[in-house]
Amino acid sequence: MSAASSCLLTEDQFLCSICLDVFTDPVTIPCGHNFCKTCITEHWDKNVQCQCPNCKEVFDSRSQLRVNTLISEMAAQFRQSAQQKASSSSEQQVSKPGEVPCDVCTGTKLKALKSCLVCLVSYCETHLEPHLTMSGLKRHQLIDPVENLEGRMCMEHDKLLELFCKTDQTCVCMLCTISAHMTHNVVPLKEGYEGKKAELEGEIQQMIQKRRLKIEEIKHSVELSKEDADRETADGVQVFTALKESVERSQAELIDTIKEKQRKTEKQAEGFIKELEQEISELKKRSTEVEQLSQSEDHLLLLQSLLSVNAALPTKNWTEVSVRPLYEGTVRTALHQLEKTLNEEMKKVLKTELKRVQQSALDVTFDPDTAHPSLVCHYGKRVQHGDENKNVPNNLQRFNRSAYVLAKQSFSSGRFYYEVQVRSNTEWTLGVARESINRKTCITLIPQNGYWTICLRNKNEYKALASSAVLLSLKSGPQKVGVFVHYEEGLVSFYDVNAAALIYSFTGCCFTEKLYPFFGPSTKYDGKTSTPLVITTV
Repeated sequence: MSAASSCLLTEDQFLCSICLDVFTDPVTIPCGHNFCKTCITEHWDKNVQCQCPNCKEVFDSRSQLRVNTLISEMAAQFRQSAQQKASSSSEQQVSKPGEVPCDVCTGTKLKALKSCLVCLVSYCETHLEPHLTMSGLKRHQLIDPVENLEGRMCMEHDKLLELFCKTDQTCVCMLCTISAHMTHNVVPLKEGYEGKKAELEGEIQQMIQKRRLKIEEIKHSVELSKEDADRETADGVQVFTALKESVERSQAELIDTIKEKQRKTEKQAEGFIKELEQEISELKKRSTEVEQLSQSEDHLLLLQSLLSVNAALPTKNWTEVSVRPLYEGTVRTALHQLEKTLNEEMKKVLKTELKRVQQSALDVTFDPDTAHPSLVCHYGKRVQHGDENKNVPNNLQRFNRSAYVLAKQSFSSGRFYYEVQVRSNTEWTLGVARESINRKTCITLIPQNGYWTICLRNKNEYKALASSAVLLSLKSGPQKVGVFVHYEEGLVSFYDVNAAALIYSFTGCCFTEKLYPFFGPSTKYDGKTSTPLVITTV
């Protein structure tokens, strides 16, 4: 038969309904249907009855299968035509890495055009043809090619996942709706997809909006930082300019002082020299007189004249006279004055610095749930030792070995500041502590254990409780202590508020969790009631 006549037949007439491929050694069974000889033989080998896979007609016995020569020739021509069509396809039809290959192709795998959710097979253009032409296969659900079609099957029931359980947020099959998901809110995949898409789109838009707001916040922070930098630079330039001028002025004054001393020395020396020259002239005159007297032989007159000359001689003792000026201490005096100026500038800078950190002041109150049973908190702002331990719940937050208390407020970013009145306390501890500190045992208050604190002990011994305690030399005991924390900078600073002086700073700290203001009031002293620590308004 010619190729032209074969084209009059539809392609599905050359496909075996068992293997869905072009006939190989086609045979005709008694009912008139055609199959590949191997396909129908294997089909009958698996079944007791000899039945047609298409019309279901049952035969009494297996007839001798003979190859239908006409259909075989027509199938061969069709196969050749299909191969020519496949070979003429562009290289883009060949499956590339990342593309879904045809599951039916042998040898070179072509790119799949569709995947069948019923067959769980992906087909190229050629092998997809039966699904487009055969009535039985047209009812199959085709989708864009995907890999891992088995993943679309319910692992429990081996059925297609075609529903979405909104209760458990998972895809299910029809049998799942009458078992584990019977009472759940189950909808078709399309409805589930649309709902999830809308929900996700809303969530994404919210995330976008939050990030845009964060961008604006960061930009604003950069602007504020630039303003702070400009202000700090201006203040720094002003301070150092003043210091430079002070140094230059002190240097000029030092040079003038030395020059003035030298001028006075030279003037004094000139006076001494002039006076000495006058005395020398007088002595020469007396010497001449003595020489002239020596020519007389009147010894009485000579002796009386010598006594008279001797009485007229200069009497000033020049042995103790010196013209060396005292320069020692001149530079030291100038440096002392410069140090005084520097201290005054430092006070101005610290006063300005304190005003700035006070802008980060927050309302802080004591947390009674963390207070040791011996402590009494008044109105959230005062804490002191009581006469005896109170009967309070021993919760996880409470200190039960050391008389400490935390604030209710915690901080995990930014800057914060608070002030505590410590006046008349014989001992106290102030600072911040991280959330995870052990509150049930006695622990050394050092940064490694989560504490950044300073303290007063023995009424006048101030210490910074670093890895090794640092003894603080203070001119006077502070009446009010300010505590400032910059979380991101890893900075904890303590100020004497009334003196506007920096007491101590922990720098280079690494904070990774919440920080709580930390307090330790004094105990009774000489039988007297302890003085409370008071959180004051800034």
